[in-house]
Amino acid sequence: MEPKTLNISSTVSLEDIPHLWEQNDTLILVININDYGTLSYDHLDNIEKEHLENLQTGYFRKRYNISRMVLKCILCVLLEKQSTFDVSIYKDKYGRLHVPDHDEFNICISYTGDVFFLAISKIKVGIDAEKWKHTSLRNVSKYMQIKKLCADGCATDLMCLTSWTLKEAYCKFSNQSIFSYLNKAPDIDNICHSSYFINNKYILTVVTGSVRYKINISFFEKYSHSKIIFE
Repeated sequence: MEPKTLNISSTVSLEDIPHLWEQNDTLILVININDYGTLSYDHLDNIEKEHLENLQTGYFRKRYNISRMVLKCILCVLLEKQSTFDVSIYKDKYGRLHVPDHDEFNICISYTGDVFFLAISKIKVGIDAEKWKHTSLRNVSKYMQIKKLCADGCATDLMCLTSWTLKEAYCKFSNQSIFSYLNKAPDIDNICHSSYFINNKYILTVVTGSVRYKINISFFEKYSHSKIIFE
């Protein structure tokens, strides 16, 4: 499968989110972790703080912290809350994020390199993103089993890595472990999937159960600490 080339030059701000949410079924925001320095953990609840402490490196802790702050910041605007401290999220047994009493929000996050892709959707969604490198498959095929995945019909490394993102996005959509699908293809007959090659740098695959839906994919504008956590 070959991804659609998508060139994105502009960014969207927090103020743009309500309008974009009104106009689309799915929003996917690309957030650069390096835009943010050392930030407070005050916005995390006790379960989130416990999870944070179990992460092995400062890099993993930083991206987790930033992803939760940005997500709560966006939900604060959409829910018209006074503060991000009024927003709570939780994980179910499959690792899927939910907003209590708000089933209209379907959330999925994919980390790659120094960015993460955040999907907030009105329909059930699974996403996976990978930073593109010509050496990607050579370095990871031994444990991702890309060669088996791409044995039939994959003409290029780009197409093979796109197939891998489809497998990961499908697993997130269907609440399956990626390990259960290493040696078999996802059942794509009952899903809708689209793949994008963004700015010749990132491969993104989106899986939903709907054939027709409106999607907006944008880079999210950097925000200062004081804007992300409303005082």
